Amino acid sequence: MTPKVYINGKLFDKADAKISVYDHGLLYGDGVFEGLRSYGGKVFRLEQHLTRLWNSAKAIRLEIPMTREAMAKAVVDTVKTNSITDGYVRLVVTRGAGSLGLDPNRTSDPQVIIIADKITLYPEELYQKGLEIITVSTQRNHPAAISPRIKSLNYLNNILAKIEGLQAGCIEALMLNHKGEVAECTGDNIFLVRGGVLLTPPNDAGILEGITREAVIELARASGREVREVPLTKHDVYIADECFLTGTAAEVIAVVKVDSRKIGSGTPGPITRDLKERFHELARS
Repeated sequence: MTPKVYINGKLFDKADAKISVYDHGLLYGDGVFEGLRSYGGKVFRLEQHLTRLWNSAKAIRLEIPMTREAMAKAVVDTVKTNSITDGYVRLVVTRGAGSLGLDPNRTSDPQVIIIADKITLYPEELYQKGLEIITVSTQRNHPAAISPRIKSLNYLNNILAKIEGLQAGCIEALMLNHKGEVAECTGDNIFLVRGGVLLTPPNDAGILEGITREAVIELARASGREVREVPLTKHDVYIADECFLTGTAAEVIAVVKVDSRKIGSGTPGPITRDLKERFHELARS
């Protein structure tokens, strides 16, 4: 079956899914996006993703050319059209085509693009054994420059960090903020476990407000575990009993080594394994 891509109310074959080369999303990274997961044909936490999309758009003064209800229906319909049960959805809104130059007032017709496909972020072996990551020199965007809570099409900050990690032999990398505190990884939020307590950086550390992160916090607290959103340093990471990452594509995955330092026993810990299982049950409920 040829994948179908939604663009502004119409479905196109993947090879025919095109937008203008003058679109400011391409020229300047001027737009916003969301990554969503489908489990059993049901889009996980669709409303929360749409809330974040609308907040990101509002923050960059981009008017989304459809209602939330219409957007939700378009996402669900695109998933069904592509016969996706367990898969990934990329929802993109660009500023639209315009003239060369930064002026957004010269653009028109914002583009709404929905792609439903399969995704495998990490091989299954790493979910069993855990990831090794490094801390990179590329800092998370300064919140006074652009809010890291905006999920924009300009991901160069994360891409440069990703390149740095890959060059060191790691497929994920830890980013610090301008204060030298732990922020997040290139595509995932980070959690530590110490003394049975979960620790994760707060929103003002320069992180994206992860939907999976929020779900895991809820699951942990519902199971009676304490969760603290507090500033963290590399030292906190190094002495943690466990470490794991969360993200829409990654779900929940253990980290067993950071900067060549073994975390805990060097294997996925019991709390990480428990929360991974709880998340899978939630996502498929």
